[in-house]
Amino acid sequence: MTRTIIESKTKTAIIGFDQPFCVIGERINPTGRKILNEELERGDFSRVEADALAQVAAGANVLDINSGAVFSNKMAEDPRYADNNFVEPALMKQLVEHVQAVTDCPLCIDSSVPGALENGLAAAEGRPLLNSVTGEEERLELVLPLVKKYNVPVVAISNDDTGISEDPDVRFAVAKKIVERAADFGIPAHDIVVDPLVMPIGAMGTAGLQVFTLVRRLRDELGVNTTCGASNISFGLPNRHGINNAFLPMAITAGMTSAIMNPVQIAVGPTKIAEKKAEVEAAGIVLPDMDDETFCVLFGLGSTKPRPGKEMEAIRAANFLTNNDAGGSAWIEFNKQAPKAGHEGRGRAGRTGGRRRRA
Repeated sequence: MTRTIIESKTKTAIIGFDQPFCVIGERINPTGRKILNEELERGDFSRVEADALAQVAAGANVLDINSGAVFSNKMAEDPRYADNNFVEPALMKQLVEHVQAVTDCPLCIDSSVPGALENGLAAAEGRPLLNSVTGEEERLELVLPLVKKYNVPVVAISNDDTGISEDPDVRFAVAKKIVERAADFGIPAHDIVVDPLVMPIGAMGTAGLQVFTLVRRLRDELGVNTTCGASNISFGLPNRHGINNAFLPMAITAGMTSAIMNPVQIAVGPTKIAEKKAEVEAAGIVLPDMDDETFCVLFGLGSTKPRPGKEMEAIRAANFLTNNDAGGSAWIEFNKQAPKAGHEGRGRAGRTGGRRRRA
């Protein structure tokens, strides 16, 4: 069986066909996150540390660290900050160090800048996953030597100098090319995790069927593990979680072994709570005294605390159904709920001692 080993100083994550699905947490990424980007520009890493802890608590096996920040204010003062090759290497080192200070979860070093990749690899303890290499000739020549030098696994994205093809056969051919070129550097196929590129189902009706077929081919013909950006499938559509929740188990049964995704259901903030309370009061409902968490649960808003997202529930169930959760122990543990105050030790219907046998 193909197994891709990712390690921190003390922990190991395994991506494999006979392993539970590997969740690679994506939230440490300033792209599209204005507040995080501004904090990083000020040298504030508190949100990064909180995101790392929240993702691990939600079940992430690996943490992706992306250094693609844009420092607009510094750019105005120093033109060097307009160059990602100047910004990202130093930032990547800081990100890795801050994350490793709060968790020993294995890491995925994610950047398009070779200097940032090398700085991340040098700072990371253990054996991180490198994200990523493509089939573009220049990228192959830059990244594969780093993979060999640091003896790490790498994500291989199925596009090349011609761009991203809508033809799954072309994407398979690109993946095969990367695996073969990696072999020339002495990098084994089990250290290649192919991203076959999931297209949005809203733009291409066959996107789901394409990726399921492609994943099977990658498993059966190349013997490689696979990953994807899990939310790509639902891009631009309503109820994205509903689509993602169906897609992930189907991809798992097709042979997908990991995904880069958000494992956390984001906590409900005070603004949303205030808006809902105003809506409820406008409807003439008189609210009794209650804390915000109780209010959120009562009115279906979610939780004031980060917790595992619905996609994690679908993944845990798929692990159980594919016999990658022996005896369902992980499923049972995942679904345990902390007892309410005053109900500790009580069984069904609140009776102390649980169910009793008849005499």
